[in-house]
Amino acid sequence: MKGKGEMVIKSRMKWVGLVGIVLSAFSLFTHFFLARFTQEGISEFQSSVTIFSWRPVFEHAVFPPNSPLFRRLWGPVRQLESLHPDANPRQHYPDPSLQSNGFIFVRIQGGFHEIRNSICDVVVVARLLNATLVIPEIQSTTSSKGISSQFKSFAYLYSEDHFITALSKDVKIVKTLPRNLKGARRKKEIPRFKAPYLASPYFYRRHVLPVLKKHLVVELVVSDGGCMQAVLPPDLEEYQRLRCRVAFHALRFRMEVQDLATKILQRLRAPGRPFIAYYPGMTREALAYYGCAELFQDVHNELIEHKRSWMRRRGIIKGKLSVNSEEQRLNGSCPLMPEEVGILLRAHGYSWDTIIYVSGGEVFGGQRTLIPLHAIFENVVDRTSLSSPWELNRLYGREINVGSNYPRSPPYISKEQKPDAWKTDGPRPRPLPPPPARPKYPHNIEGWWGWVAESDIEPESTVIELRTNAHKLLWEAIDYFISVEADVFIPGFDRDGKGHPNFASLVMGHRLYQSASLKTYRPDRREVATLLAETRDHLYQANYTWLRSIRRHLRKSILDGLMEASTPSKSISFLSHPVPECSCSRQDPAQLQAQAAGGGLGAVQHCRGWMRSESGMQSKDKQNEEDGDEDDPTSESFFKYSSENRVEGSGDMNSKEAILLNDQEELDGGER
Repeated sequence: MKGKGEMVIKSRMKWVGLVGIVLSAFSLFTHFFLARFTQEGISEFQSSVTIFSWRPVFEHAVFPPNSPLFRRLWGPVRQLESLHPDANPRQHYPDPSLQSNGFIFVRIQGGFHEIRNSICDVVVVARLLNATLVIPEIQSTTSSKGISSQFKSFAYLYSEDHFITALSKDVKIVKTLPRNLKGARRKKEIPRFKAPYLASPYFYRRHVLPVLKKHLVVELVVSDGGCMQAVLPPDLEEYQRLRCRVAFHALRFRMEVQDLATKILQRLRAPGRPFIAYYPGMTREALAYYGCAELFQDVHNELIEHKRSWMRRRGIIKGKLSVNSEEQRLNGSCPLMPEEVGILLRAHGYSWDTIIYVSGGEVFGGQRTLIPLHAIFENVVDRTSLSSPWELNRLYGREINVGSNYPRSPPYISKEQKPDAWKTDGPRPRPLPPPPARPKYPHNIEGWWGWVAESDIEPESTVIELRTNAHKLLWEAIDYFISVEADVFIPGFDRDGKGHPNFASLVMGHRLYQSASLKTYRPDRREVATLLAETRDHLYQANYTWLRSIRRHLRKSILDGLMEASTPSKSISFLSHPVPECSCSRQDPAQLQAQAAGGGLGAVQHCRGWMRSESGMQSKDKQNEEDGDEDDPTSESFFKYSSENRVEGSGDMNSKEAILLNDQEELDGGER
């Protein structure tokens, strides 16, 4: 009996072991199967274990939110607290007619900010012509660019269903053309218009509307980031509010982009501290357009010169090929370098452990350009440090393999045999034959740097590069979402490669509409260049007078920069300054009249009753408190990480004198 029991136990153990082996094999097979069919394979599947790589470093565990310094750096802008978003119609505004004049099919070219501007304009055009708008086609996200087949052009970036529903009372929108018109489009029988940049309503009523009524369909090609003039006549003011409804309500990113952007925002706010969103604005096109090549002293200089030469041939710019970049920088025509922005923020009082989110896709020059900013601030992050590659790859969908990203090994070169004539020749010395040309292997010339030494003409973009351009739209969508929600926003540049308002301008316009009281710095680049030149050799021992100048400039840039930017920016991009058309004020009518008479933001309408209920919540103490500068010695030596090694300012002022200077500075025009 004893031996029989042992045999039963051994038999059961064998079965248990066999079952365990089978389950392990099945688990391993499932693991490899899932890794094989999720975007980028096993390596990306394993990388999803680490959610994000950022580990914040802070000097103090708790940041005092009630301190005067916190209010000065992060508090709301009092003069703009009364502004409330109001894009609803204010006059007679009928629903779109059931009987339209025909269909408008639109193809949009350009980058993220140009696409967003163009979509808002084509909706206005459709309303103006009483036409049915077909969901616009974004050329950068078509299937020919190598993106996933599960997305259609518009849906790669935005939610189609929400777009149609949100504008149901403004414009009739359909996803595709009727079947009979699809065939005409394939045969290129549809009348086509290349929409002029900032075209007037007269152009569409005079030239496009008769053709639309005759053929029942027209195709518009929008390539310059806008097809309707920014400032419309007073009788078309409702169309300006329609633009706001499109940009700030109807254009919602698709669910995957929205979810990842929300996760990154939550991770940014997880430490319980406010953060700054910084847009460098250093694109190759903008640097070439304004002649800022000499900001770089390497191959990037040549790339910018190549692009500027190409722009001159195309007639985009009419200036000289070689431009003095230093003069351009002193004139404020070049972007602020990341180092300069870091110096401004540090001198203004932001501590070395402030969280700074770098937005706007890729920075021309790469991460090397951001090294000085990393040296000044410890917690400089972007979307890649707050998300995993697996999370980013989920946005792209399942894409076909169009080529390996890894360099191919050079082919084997067989040794050439000497000609027979050389073998039979006598001992008389003869010159050696010229060596064969050095073979050019693909790994020697691949990438953006390879063609610079080979040709003066930039090669056509490969499918991989076109796909990457489509990915950049998703990256900028994430950065746009986070920049709008940031506690503070500061741009390094506000113009693109055509001299038009760029990504930063749209962000500042959205923040002005949605939450006007959030701090948005608009530094005057010319004045900043002058201030930095004054103490270029003494940055480590900056005196208190210079620090006061920096602080006064940044504080004034919040309101004065807003007023100064309203005219040049709004005249070519309404979305960069949607006030007063799309806002109302909770102030009393008498205060509104005084503000309008003094320049202000224009004639802002008084808010409706339900919007004014929040205005009485402001306490009298809050209205009387002063956001004076604290005597913050850390900003005098703003390259020091610890308060133990602070450098005294050259002014050698005591705290009483500092307080008097701060109070006087507040009376001179600071926020009160």
